[in-house]
Amino acid sequence: MEMAGVGELGRTGQTGRGDGQTGLARSTRVVLAAVAAAVLAGCSVGVPDPSVRQTTPATPQPAAPTVTPGHDAGAVAARSMPFSAGATLARGVPVQVSEGLAAAPGWRSAGNSAGGASEYRNSGGCLAAAKVRTNQWPLVAGNDRESTEKLFAYLDPTILPKYLKPAVLRWGGEPGKPGPTVDVLVFERAALPKGKAAMLARVFGQAGSSVFVTVACPSASALTAARGDVERWLAVVPPAE
Repeated sequence: MEMAGVGELGRTGQTGRGDGQTGLARSTRVVLAAVAAAVLAGCSVGVPDPSVRQTTPATPQPAAPTVTPGHDAGAVAARSMPFSAGATLARGVPVQVSEGLAAAPGWRSAGNSAGGASEYRNSGGCLAAAKVRTNQWPLVAGNDRESTEKLFAYLDPTILPKYLKPAVLRWGGEPGKPGPTVDVLVFERAALPKGKAAMLARVFGQAGSSVFVTVACPSASALTAARGDVERWLAVVPPAE
């Protein structure tokens, strides 16, 4: 599945309402089915900026500098990254995601999805996927929390801010040891019959990048345990200069 799949999810929800089969219950079922399919496929979000023309320079251009004058990347990495601290990142330098979940007890790497997300499976039947996207400038709105809410609204307009819950992932550091954390927002819904799925996301407006993690499990209790593993082992890696 292409990384624009999340955009397609939003359109799926809209189509469900526009085919004459109205009613909140039916619309919700359509959206949830699409969300479940996206979670199980490990989809993430890619948001190209339609206002930016893709052109090739006529002559070679010097590479943009990778060091921001006066910016201390080490100091930023050593502190937790709440939504309010997003502006302390270097502009345009993306975050990354570790592969630490593969080392968690009961988990293994399952390779990459067609969209390039790193996938992981556990012994309880859960599937997790994580992806970093760059060029996320169209999502930037106010602070990082507002931008992250906009990401979920891009996924589907029915995902209102009041449905999103706060959570944290590791912000660098070492698995199993205390360290800084990074704020994210979580959206949970029923995914398949007797199953449940969660989506954790953060837009880093200053960096122009986003992290999108999906977890799908056969039961709510399995999802709770899997989310705990994700939050302890899957780290967002601070930008390095």
